[in-house]
Amino acid sequence: MSMTGILLAAAIVGGTGLFIGVFLGISGKKFAVETDERWEAVVDVLPGNNCGGCGYAGCSGLAAAIVAGAADVGACPVGGTPVAEKIAEIMGVDASVQVRKTAFVKCAGTCDKAKTEYIYSGIRDCIMAAQMQDGGAKGCSFGCLGYGSCVEACQFDAIHIVDGIAVVDAESCKACGRCINVCPKHLIELIPYSQKTAVRCNSSDKGKALMEVCQTGCIGCRLCEKNCEAQAVTVNNFLAHIDPEKCTNCGVCAEKCPRKIISIRAV
Repeated sequence: MSMTGILLAAAIVGGTGLFIGVFLGISGKKFAVETDERWEAVVDVLPGNNCGGCGYAGCSGLAAAIVAGAADVGACPVGGTPVAEKIAEIMGVDASVQVRKTAFVKCAGTCDKAKTEYIYSGIRDCIMAAQMQDGGAKGCSFGCLGYGSCVEACQFDAIHIVDGIAVVDAESCKACGRCINVCPKHLIELIPYSQKTAVRCNSSDKGKALMEVCQTGCIGCRLCEKNCEAQAVTVNNFLAHIDPEKCTNCGVCAEKCPRKIISIRAV
């Protein structure tokens, strides 16, 4: 190839590259999507765990929802009140009071209390075990299987298996809800951190049937309901439930429970 041809080819390639560069530069400015500076500020404030406890796809998704007005400034369960106050300042609104919550496992069927129907030798995972015969080896079909799917899901080391059942450390729990989502028995719920009484059972079996498979567990005797002056305890389907809005943490329900299934936690 002659020198003229080489120079011509180089000029064509260079000119094409220059044209594309100028075109992309102009297009980038013309079609640029403006980013709300508040979004970046909110993302910087959020803890960055991307746990999904807020219901959005990570912290950036929540930040976008807050800026768009689709989510409350206190929607992050991990950040709590301190983060909510910072976001409220960024958004120029008042931060509502955030009620601290903690996860609670509704089961007290430890190894020495709950009957085992058979030996499970499969994958040590609650979700897999729950697909086995009778929903798992535990005699109570409502009870904690104890294989730790919730433990694996928790990013804050706030839940552990103790004597065959999951136990939450309320001080470490951030109420993100990941443990709730993975429990195949739906045994975990969020309760106010300030609530010290809660029922450690989720069975709706009648008393006789429950006692055949577990030495503890609610039998629906209604003694807690009858003795609660605040009318915070109700029994439905042979299972007691405490309304945190009405509960005064007096502890009478726990004292009257013959099965000692209502826990009293220091707050």
